[in-house]
Amino acid sequence: MDIIYIATKNKGKVTEFNTFFNKFKISVKSLLDLDDDIIINETGKTFAENALIKAKTLCDLIKTPVLADDSGLEVEKLNNEPGIYSARYAGNHDDLQNNLKVLDKLKGVPFKDRKAYFTCSLALVYPSGKEIVVTGRCLGYILENLQGSDGFGYDPIFYLPELDKSYAELTRSEKNLVSHRGQALKKLEKVLLNDKNFNRE
Repeated sequence: MDIIYIATKNKGKVTEFNTFFNKFKISVKSLLDLDDDIIINETGKTFAENALIKAKTLCDLIKTPVLADDSGLEVEKLNNEPGIYSARYAGNHDDLQNNLKVLDKLKGVPFKDRKAYFTCSLALVYPSGKEIVVTGRCLGYILENLQGSDGFGYDPIFYLPELDKSYAELTRSEKNLVSHRGQALKKLEKVLLNDKNFNRE
């Protein structure tokens, strides 16, 4: 495998995956590199199901290995909302409005009851039909206000007590070590390194 496509138009995610696959000398491309506007209907009920749907749909179309992720925020106090609807929680794909909706729903809730998880499922699908699915999770708490200017999505309101920083204040290396996507990538790397056929698929 010399090239892998990432089933996303999110430049932040593409950068993270590029860093990961660079160690394997694999070139990363994404939906941004395709001329056709590919629409993928995410009909799954879990992060893993949606990741697999995205990867399989694109792989079937371009006949090239595809990695897809589905990730989001789960807040215990909100019955694990926004969950799989994280990207469009406020009705669209507006990060700021999504963040503000979570903050509004947690208004007045004490810090100890603001426990939340970032969850990421990765699905790697080959034209041969082979599938690999892994999931990573990171525990944190929801802040009362946005904090930090880096990152994307819910990063500014997700606080990591062990680092005393929000996701949006982490350096790239810190984020790769502790993030839900970083945890999922560690699991994927372990699977790939133990796969005798890797790079020959």
